[in-house]
Amino acid sequence: MNYWLFKSEPDAWSWDQQVARGDTGEEWAGVRNYQARNNMRSMKIGDRGFFYHSNVGKEMVGVVEVVRESAPDSTTDDPRWDCVVIKAIAPLKRPVTLDACKVTPGLENMALVKSTRLSVQPVTEAEWEIVCKLGGIDA
Repeated sequence: MNYWLFKSEPDAWSWDQQVARGDTGEEWAGVRNYQARNNMRSMKIGDRGFFYHSNVGKEMVGVVEVVRESAPDSTTDDPRWDCVVIKAIAPLKRPVTLDACKVTPGLENMALVKSTRLSVQPVTEAEWEIVCKLGGIDA
């Protein structure tokens, strides 16, 4: 299993909206960055990710799972853009902020800290375990 981080502005698409989609999940559409798209192309069903509220909050608030591998993005006719479908698994008991990541040993090289603008990022297994602990859930 691989681990990821999905960023969304909560006023555009929030954790609560993701949860409301249930087991059907939601297409992670609208990504127009090649590196983020390539990250989604690497995802497999069952991979897990953190749901991150960007701009407002700047914090990881929940865990999601990939339920459909990369396929054409339904929001465009441009064949360059793909997306996955993710479903909410569980909220973090305590949100984990970007500021907390910046000062937590083991997270100093996390993509979230180094590449703050990238909307879909890889997370290492070690980072996953640290963030889960900070968030009050089992890895």
